Amino acid sequence: MTSATARRHLAELLTPRYGAGEAAAIARIVLEDAFGARKRPEDQIWSPEEEKRFDAILERLLQGEPLQYVLGEADFFGLKFRVDPAVLIPRQETEELVAWILEHLQEKHHNGHPALLDIGLGSGCIGITLMKKFPGLRLFGLEKSPAALAVARDNAARILGSTTDVQFLEGDALSPDATNLFPELDLIASNPPYIPFVEKVLVPEHVAAHEPALALFVDGNDPIVFYRAIAAFAKRKLRPGGALFFECNEFNARDVVAMLEAEGFADVVLQKDLAGADRMVKAMLF
Repeated sequence: MTSATARRHLAELLTPRYGAGEAAAIARIVLEDAFGARKRPEDQIWSPEEEKRFDAILERLLQGEPLQYVLGEADFFGLKFRVDPAVLIPRQETEELVAWILEHLQEKHHNGHPALLDIGLGSGCIGITLMKKFPGLRLFGLEKSPAALAVARDNAARILGSTTDVQFLEGDALSPDATNLFPELDLIASNPPYIPFVEKVLVPEHVAAHEPALALFVDGNDPIVFYRAIAAFAKRKLRPGGALFFECNEFNARDVVAMLEAEGFADVVLQKDLAGADRMVKAMLF
């Protein structure tokens, strides 16, 4: 087998599941990231070990497992994050949230060392990316899942190197005691769970079957229960002039805005993503 034949074979087998365009993209990423296709001739014969590894990757992809879990990494904001089924796969919408927060940091804190808390760390992609792009940041994180927390800590060590100004802690955002874990903050960012369990049947199969339920679903019928808890958290911990950033479900983003305004937050802004969906909210506390 060569890189050329492997690419064609993989794309052909994945097309019924993903369509020709996405299948070709997946095949390209597998060949480049897992087999170094850019650094070797397309007609170079693979070793038996490489063929065995290719077959194992192919089998997992044919079972519907997301590419990022199969390869163990995901691209986010120009960085490579380790991912596994304990954490959500970072998405483009979250990159847009990070870009918005980065603009705020550069405008409001360009000469300072602001403290930011990432609630519901997952892979750590929000907070770690912001610290990488804004080195003066003091980064805190809160995560309920010990397995996800381990992934976030590993990503911080790999991507940031020194983690002197990073403190990731285990805790539940729904617990009032969580506020006791952190100092006063300048920013809070979160992409919390927002799908009621009763709506699980509406979630794409490849997401529901493979990504962590803890990061996706909420108990009961209140899809913004985490937003309410984090807003209450923010009112206790944000300094005057502090900012709260949320990623939202487009179908309840306006409910989040109304809740924040009712809770006394100011300058509440709802922003669309590149696809035109209501996706991000920013609110200030004075």
